[in-house]
Amino acid sequence: MAGPAPFVDLGKKAKDLLTKDYNFDQKFTLSMLSTTGMGLTATGLKKDQNFFGDINTVYKSGNTTVDMKVDTYSNVSTKVTVNDVWPCSKAALSFRIPDHKSGKLDVQYLHPHAAIDSSIGLNPTPLLELSATIGSKELALGGEIGFDTASASFTEYTAGINLNKPDFSVALLLTDKGQALKASYIHSVNPFTCVAAEMAHRFSTYENTFTIGSSHAVDPFTVVKTRFSDNGKVGMLCQREWRPKSLVTFSAEYDSKAINASPKMGLALALEP
Repeated sequence: MAGPAPFVDLGKKAKDLLTKDYNFDQKFTLSMLSTTGMGLTATGLKKDQNFFGDINTVYKSGNTTVDMKVDTYSNVSTKVTVNDVWPCSKAALSFRIPDHKSGKLDVQYLHPHAAIDSSIGLNPTPLLELSATIGSKELALGGEIGFDTASASFTEYTAGINLNKPDFSVALLLTDKGQALKASYIHSVNPFTCVAAEMAHRFSTYENTFTIGSSHAVDPFTVVKTRFSDNGKVGMLCQREWRPKSLVTFSAEYDSKAINASPKMGLALALEP
């Protein structure tokens, strides 16, 4: 549907270029799909001397999707999503075992001129969240609020505006209960190269931060990304699709302010037979 993006996606294009796929640990992912609608994904992550893993299964039937994940700590996360509960909407019920207070109901409604997302915790003192955007695919204006019924207080309120054009996208967000202003911009220089920047200003401390980055498609199967932040950290990523839907990604980051620290490096391998 060619309507405004959900509020959570405002500025997402620039954020993805600057952060997506950067990984400074060792990660392995194996995904297997069947023609019956069943999918299985096994993930392993080695962080320092610790190993974490999980197995995720997804089953799709008609308008319903069941997503279940089991991790190395025996936590079971389940999410059931039903599309088209009524036209242009979907609802999702999620919970974690053994956390009996983790239940949550999410409802999304998409319209050619509006996008509404709501969430309510399924417990005696739930956290309520509501976000909405109005406008079009090119220009969207929206906001988000969160309310904690246990303390009868607002946990967040955010507002933003997003402008999308074929070759660029810019977003301006007022975040942290009005305490910070964040701006992001992404520009497609040519079909192979994109550049992005994200800047933030905190009103209480007058602190300014920024991150700039780029993405370049060396060939149809190889992407190289770079980024630089005001804190002196420089990052690089090289991702290669060595077979259809199977990726190997190498990431590295150097902190110019930590002279005695070694650069961080990470390797991620994603396989899909």
